[in-house]
Amino acid sequence: MSENEFKNAICYSGYRMGQRPGGESPSYEQIKEDLFILKEHWSILRLYDCSRHAETVLKVIEKEKLDLKVMIGAYIEAEVNNENCPWGGGSHPSQVLQENIRSNRQNINRVIELSNRYPELISSISVGNEAAVDWTDHMVPVERILEYVRMVKKGARQPVTYCENYVPWTGKLEKLVEELDFISIHTYPVWEYKNIEQALDFTKENYYSVANRYPHKAVVITEAGWTTKSNGRGIEPGNVSQELQAVYYNQLMEWSRKNDILTFVFEAFDEDWKGSGDALEPEKHWGLFTIDREPKLVMKQLKRMYA
Repeated sequence: MSENEFKNAICYSGYRMGQRPGGESPSYEQIKEDLFILKEHWSILRLYDCSRHAETVLKVIEKEKLDLKVMIGAYIEAEVNNENCPWGGGSHPSQVLQENIRSNRQNINRVIELSNRYPELISSISVGNEAAVDWTDHMVPVERILEYVRMVKKGARQPVTYCENYVPWTGKLEKLVEELDFISIHTYPVWEYKNIEQALDFTKENYYSVANRYPHKAVVITEAGWTTKSNGRGIEPGNVSQELQAVYYNQLMEWSRKNDILTFVFEAFDEDWKGSGDALEPEKHWGLFTIDREPKLVMKQLKRMYA
């Protein structure tokens, strides 16, 4: 990858107040506004699915002639129950699981179709997101993920990966590794009770636990970030702020550049639909920009740096 691609990658989901996956989607103009903000600092976007939202993103990039590439995702829902899900979301009626299998196949076919329709814009494809880790609420057997990966590799030309927490890569996903073009890991020190002084070392530990196990495969970080608010659900409120987010972001980017590690920061904009209804729910506040598209401290610092 070029230096420009390497150091500028971010997770993007453009849902605004009142919008959510499966409900109202952002309009063309709203996504255009977002991408004109993001193109100033990033050159690769990670999209989580191949929905109408993703298709609109691709249309905006093409029509507005933006210098942006996309890692597109085929989101896969639960195909088996997971009683280990700590918030109780891992149990589904058998009818729902069967319907998910059908819709997952449809998503695989759709991501192949979009990847062939936009071969110059889509630089890689992710088959699933956090569907194998012990705590997931949308568990999919490794054998089925492997089947989906093979379907995508047969139908599309782009490199194929699977995005997952770092832990399953150290054992459970070994069979999957050889089928992938590269490995994609997630690391969240703040979710694992690390303070800012411990955060970067913990990130490195997570990364190298996978990279050293598979020295023949490239390893990309497809999620790493720091939330700016918390109600105490899994994250101590005193361990999050815009100031701490800026510290972690800057440390993460410096280490990634120095070691030639492609890292997608999580995430571009706050998303109100996520998590519980509590306004301080940490899931809602990972953005480098607020839901109103106002820059948080880290972005104000970057703007001053490049002004």
